[in-house]
Amino acid sequence: MSGLRFVRMGFGAEAVEYQEAWDEQRRVHAARFLDEIPDTCLLLEHPPVYTAGRRTADNERPLDGTPVIDVDRGGKITWHGPGQLVGYPIQKLPRPVDVVAHVRRLEEALIRTCAEFGLETSRVEGRSGVWVLGDAKDPQGTSVLGGLSLDFDPRLQDDEFDPRLNGPEYAPSNAGQRREDRKIAAIGIRVAKGVTMHGFALNVNPDNAWFDRIIPCGIRDAGVASLAGELGRDVTIDEVLPVAEKHLGDILANADLKPRVVERTPA
Repeated sequence: MSGLRFVRMGFGAEAVEYQEAWDEQRRVHAARFLDEIPDTCLLLEHPPVYTAGRRTADNERPLDGTPVIDVDRGGKITWHGPGQLVGYPIQKLPRPVDVVAHVRRLEEALIRTCAEFGLETSRVEGRSGVWVLGDAKDPQGTSVLGGLSLDFDPRLQDDEFDPRLNGPEYAPSNAGQRREDRKIAAIGIRVAKGVTMHGFALNVNPDNAWFDRIIPCGIRDAGVASLAGELGRDVTIDEVLPVAEKHLGDILANADLKPRVVERTPA
């Protein structure tokens, strides 16, 4: 089967509970594996919810015991909620599966989506997702340009530094004020039987303070961003939805899918 179909599950007042969307992912995944349907991307908003991937550490979860849904995707803990465009591309890939190539395609589609709204974003080596890059830093890790400056940044010396216990100046939602790298779109996937599940979450206009209760994606030295916050104007899901569909369609449906190259060591 060829092509990519989009299913808009629900937004705003029709936001989809996480468990309902997860059940639908599994149903669509099974149908795609049997070639009963084409590649499908579910698009939606969730009510506020924290989800934790398989690599989430206990000390990255909310300190106040807020419930977290443990899921079978890769990555660590994140938040989903109003103002965030969530996409679950369910796509059959050739085996052996090239997971990294799939993640890069999702990143590229979201980078192009942000660019269409006038925001330059990028990748950060070793960290999945789409990022707004911060100011250049000197060898000591201090920002060269302006923004909120910290005379002594304990994160540079303490791998266990917890921003949740050290005031708003370290909060992930304030990374833009500090001119640090900040993630605008998170990506976490799973591939089962050669078919992808889970996907991406693009921050359009959410309340990013929700991220301050966790260690987002397990990253302590960066923060989070949104389209509206970076552009300094209101941006809505309704505006972003067709643009994201266009670029996801261009990238995912037209990709030259190739199996991962497996290098074998001679006996």
